Amino acid sequence: MNDTHGPPEGDASSRDDTPSRTSGSRPRPALPAARRDRREQTRTALLGAAERLWAEHGIHGASLDDIAAAAGLTKGAVYSNFAGKTDLLLALMDRFTRDRAGMGVLDEIQAAAADEFLEAGGPSRRTHPCPDAQEHARRVALLLVEFWLYGMRDYAAGWRIADWYAERRAQLARDLTETDGVPVADRATLALAMEIGLPFQQLLDPERVPARIYTVRRDLLFGPP
Repeated sequence: MNDTHGPPEGDASSRDDTPSRTSGSRPRPALPAARRDRREQTRTALLGAAERLWAEHGIHGASLDDIAAAAGLTKGAVYSNFAGKTDLLLALMDRFTRDRAGMGVLDEIQAAAADEFLEAGGPSRRTHPCPDAQEHARRVALLLVEFWLYGMRDYAAGWRIADWYAERRAQLARDLTETDGVPVADRATLALAMEIGLPFQQLLDPERVPARIYTVRRDLLFGPP
């Protein structure tokens, strides 16, 4: 079955489990708590598998069959929770944003990849960066590339992914002011370009793109502390 198509017409997995009201019928009862928990566990397992496989093999390099197998589930479990690959990708992007709770991509990768980085109270040195944190930072960067590539190749998904970027620009704009006649929206766009582009360079070439660049970036955007 092609990844871009949902389950066969009439398949029970295509039905939404959320309560609904139809003309002349009673509202569908809410799911029992145990079933909701199982459904949430299934979605979490699928999203985790998608994050791992898509970071390592690319969105087009890992099928829904691969994701289901990596999660210990069947492909039917994918389609009972997501309409298809694009729907799964958008759900992953939503989780990607929620899990960071306002933390920027640069902040996360900076903390994991740099020997010297900025904390709330000032510069702090890491003698031995955590390998797990470094691997997570690498996965974040790879996923961002994959999200962008998928949006460039899929017109419908591209609009949704563009909305995701717009939300991040709006978050950045809240901490910025107009400077030298440059509107806040324009400064936020430049800030996002650095937030994403700088870690891509630093993760590939930490020797020639040193950790101090993170502090330079902060001073340019927000002014010295």
